[in-house]
Amino acid sequence: MWNVYLSGEIHTNWREEIEQAVYAYDLPVSFSSPVTHHEASDDCGVAILGQESSKFWHDNKGAKVNAIRTRTLIDKADIIVVRFGEKYKQWNAAFDAGYAAALGKSLIVIHGGDHQHALKEVDAAALAVTDTPTDVADILNYVIKGTLKGYTDGQEAAE
Repeated sequence: MWNVYLSGEIHTNWREEIEQAVYAYDLPVSFSSPVTHHEASDDCGVAILGQESSKFWHDNKGAKVNAIRTRTLIDKADIIVVRFGEKYKQWNAAFDAGYAAALGKSLIVIHGGDHQHALKEVDAAALAVTDTPTDVADILNYVIKGTLKGYTDGQEAAE
């Protein structure tokens, strides 16, 4: 079983797209991710450990509680997929990518062309950079099964 951690933007259904495509390929993959309920993720520290008078400490508590989950799941993952969406800046996703790279984890990054320059260092640490969730599923199919669409036994399929 391959463990794949899906990090990054939480405002689109890219995770479900990858999961559906991977299940269609019948790959032995289990998925994990950070908490994707935005408000719960922001407020977990104060909801569990008590209120803070400063927004800085509110956010600090939440970040640390979330880091327990994030670090544990990234440590256990075989592959880390990080998506950077168009609407928001996902600083936490950039941190996850850096953490994964520091651990020597296999990293796949998804983002549009508008972020190419801003994410050049993240892209340089990744083993693959794409702009679609479908490409991620195709990469997983290739690395797990060793099969490539359009190819049979190492030969290009007849068209």
